[in-house]
Amino acid sequence: MTLNAAGRAARVELRGVRKEYSGGVVAVHDTDLTVEAGELVVLVGPSGCGKSTTLRMVAGLESISAGELSIGGKVVNDVPPAERDIAMVFQSYALYPHMTVRENMAFALRLRKRSAAEIAEQVNAAAETLGITELLGRIPKQLSGGQRQRVAIGRAIVREPSVFLFDEPLSNLDAALRGEMRRELAGLHRRLAATMLYVTHDQVEAMTLGDRIVVMNAGRIVQVGVPTDVYLHPHDTFVASFLGSPPMNLLPGSLVRENGAVSVRLAGAPDTFVHIPASLAAAAEGEGVESVILGLRPEDATAILTDAESPSSNALAGVVELVEPLGHQQLLHVRVGALIVTVHGAARERPPLGARVVLRADADRLHLFDAQSGRSMSILESTRAT
Repeated sequence: MTLNAAGRAARVELRGVRKEYSGGVVAVHDTDLTVEAGELVVLVGPSGCGKSTTLRMVAGLESISAGELSIGGKVVNDVPPAERDIAMVFQSYALYPHMTVRENMAFALRLRKRSAAEIAEQVNAAAETLGITELLGRIPKQLSGGQRQRVAIGRAIVREPSVFLFDEPLSNLDAALRGEMRRELAGLHRRLAATMLYVTHDQVEAMTLGDRIVVMNAGRIVQVGVPTDVYLHPHDTFVASFLGSPPMNLLPGSLVRENGAVSVRLAGAPDTFVHIPASLAAAAEGEGVESVILGLRPEDATAILTDAESPSSNALAGVVELVEPLGHQQLLHVRVGALIVTVHGAARERPPLGARVVLRADADRLHLFDAQSGRSMSILESTRAT
């Protein structure tokens, strides 16, 4: 038997879904989201942002205060979890300690009164897919953390649900195992072509696993898109600072116009001016924005050793305060006036602490945000262009 969930993959739709607890505490605000059949969508955000609550509403483990949830075109607001045709994998493995791996994986099928032959076929196929065939006779305490998580995933697979739900399934694993399991989950999704909704606070998991990612903050969806698009074109300062390790440098300043050009004068380094493209300037002026935040990804600037204290435009003069070697590269933390700017540096060119450097910014990759609302002027500029 070959496992294949493609024929059963269902579309999930949230329309104005809201979760409010007693006392008026709103965990998830009116949320609209569609997960297409066969798509792997990752909900990502900091603790308390509402991502797990959203997942639990889809699972039926949390009631819905308002709005409508449908799975496969059927409204399931009042449908019990067992009748939603979903399978959920939790952060805790939740395996029965007295049962073997085979018995754990077969348990749900036994409850459904499936024949012994069908159960054996399903369990063996899932075990082969996950590479745990040799573990079928063991009990959970004889397994490593990664093996236990594979068993938990296998238990979900044998049910052949229309939707898989994952609630931070890799959080209990060490870094090496998380990387291995990410690759296995990505491969599993390709093989099964199943609908998967995945929750994590780990941006690496989100970026590497998701067909699309949904960035959440304070119970609201902030941005939805293909991972690289969200990284390259964040809608606001929250997304810009949340995605990326290290995060985007966010440097407050104000717009200055001189000789037809527009620059950002950095608030923490008033003698430093960074020219911005005319399109960004036009977007900011169109919105009446004066106080801004200049965004610069660490990989979008080059550090050059120099004795100059007054660099040319689009360059920031500073002093190296900290160097973090990472093997293939290093991170330089440079003090520019009262600001700390982090950039990537070549692994073999380690400047001494206290060395003067100039950071040359790639003007085409600068980001500009409204200091009051946090909105991206870059996004507004691209919207106007279309």
